[in-house]
Amino acid sequence: MKTLGIRDIIGPIMIGPSSSHTAGALRIALMTRNLLAAEPVAVEFRLYGSFAHTYHGHGTDRALLAGMLGFAAEDVRIRDSFALAEQAGLRFAFVPVEDEPTDHPNTVDIRVTDATGHETVVRGESIGGGAARITRLNGIAVELTGEYHSIVVKHRDVKGALAFIATCLAQFDVNIATTRLFREKRGDVAYTVMETDDATPPELISQIEAGSAVMAVSMLKSDRSRDEFAPRTVDDELAEGEAPTGFGVDLDAESATALFEQLDFADGDELLAYCERTGLPISDAICRRERCLLAMNELAVDDTHRYLDDVLGIMRTSVDDALADPQPSMGGLIGGEAQKLAAYEASGEALCDPLMARAITYGMAVLETNACMGRIVAAPTAGSAGVLPAVLFALQDEKGLALEQLNRGLANAAAVGMLVARASTVSGAEGGCQAEVGTASAMAASAAVEMMGGTPAQCLAAAATALSGLMGLVCDPIGGLVEAPCQKRNAVGAANALAAAHLALAGVGTLIGFDETVQAMDAVGRSLPFELRESALGGLAATPTAHALCAICPGCQG
Repeated sequence: MKTLGIRDIIGPIMIGPSSSHTAGALRIALMTRNLLAAEPVAVEFRLYGSFAHTYHGHGTDRALLAGMLGFAAEDVRIRDSFALAEQAGLRFAFVPVEDEPTDHPNTVDIRVTDATGHETVVRGESIGGGAARITRLNGIAVELTGEYHSIVVKHRDVKGALAFIATCLAQFDVNIATTRLFREKRGDVAYTVMETDDATPPELISQIEAGSAVMAVSMLKSDRSRDEFAPRTVDDELAEGEAPTGFGVDLDAESATALFEQLDFADGDELLAYCERTGLPISDAICRRERCLLAMNELAVDDTHRYLDDVLGIMRTSVDDALADPQPSMGGLIGGEAQKLAAYEASGEALCDPLMARAITYGMAVLETNACMGRIVAAPTAGSAGVLPAVLFALQDEKGLALEQLNRGLANAAAVGMLVARASTVSGAEGGCQAEVGTASAMAASAAVEMMGGTPAQCLAAAATALSGLMGLVCDPIGGLVEAPCQKRNAVGAANALAAAHLALAGVGTLIGFDETVQAMDAVGRSLPFELRESALGGLAATPTAHALCAICPGCQG
């Protein structure tokens, strides 16, 4: 299982509207493109499960094409990928396969022909929060995530093939993180996947290709190396005259690995015990863990707060853009609501107090930006991207919080989201909207408590209360669009977070602790039928009015 970091929960930075259906789908196609020997000329996408039912409204089709064109998840050109693919001479087709069962609800098969005439067939799964994996390559079960630099070698399954590949890497001083060999049967075609800590020089690829058993070699650069705010390497820091620091001393990969074992909190109880033992707030505890995680991979050990400051800037823009210049959403179901709420608050007649009113407005605003394929930060997903910035910026406005306090709030929120993702899921297709907006609300509640001076125990109490307040919430996007009821649920998630934080700061605890609440949420999510997990087949999406809207919705007409 992948080791999650702060960037996996507060991120990716992406174009909306869905982290799993847009950003995750793009990553699958981008990894597929990187496996090709030449530019793609024709591609067919076969869509299964939730992808098959909602790909128009989620922009999955645009994202898959964008990945095949080599775009990153935050590239604004994703909106225009159909036209850009046609300009590039890339023939494409989408085939929804609605009734065939798959291991994961967000599954796509990609059959692509490159300029050499070679055909590659890949199965990929979008596993939530923008993360993805390739599970089959030309009929052989594999495991590729894009988290590390990877070398994929197709070869005959003969003695010495794996040793030859490893020797080539050693000659170029490339450190191997993991090695796995995949094959259907002994002596047939096999794929060796080596994840490496270092980027691979082209000369190494040529040397591996010269092997007598080798049939083809592909190199996949780490997803992280493509991020706009990618982690800097330690070498980058030294080049900029910065001394890498960890816990007051230089932190090498070996030391970081040893420390990480103490900081890789399995659950809330372990996190809370560490905070109580050290006297640290949750934000510091999780940043210590992150420093170790980065240093283990020879990345900048003081990089996290820089990243969080960058994220706050993008979050703020996603709020301000919708308030200043509302745009219609992809499906035309929402647009302009946040501006109406701001005007209502300014009228002096608003029902809610300024803090709650501002949080509701901001949560709605981010979802407007998301729904028109604007730039947002998934936190932990795109469909729930409005909750955390709504609470952070409303508190900043009303309580005069400094940027450093918001930065700590983001780190705290990442810790809570990480614990939920580790024990359950943050994907609406797997656990319903309780997994997305519910988790985001728990993250925001905990962040609010720490920013307002609460203890780590109060933070986790607030997170548990927020989760319980939205437990059972189904995922039923009308027409498969991340617009309605998603936008209003982000507003409700923000309000729920503030209520949960208020209770915790007043000393009102919870009967059921954080870890058990997460377990209960997971059980509820698994018991929800497919129709109530982002399929657009149940709940509000199945009402007569929703069907009438779908008939005229441009997003559903493709």
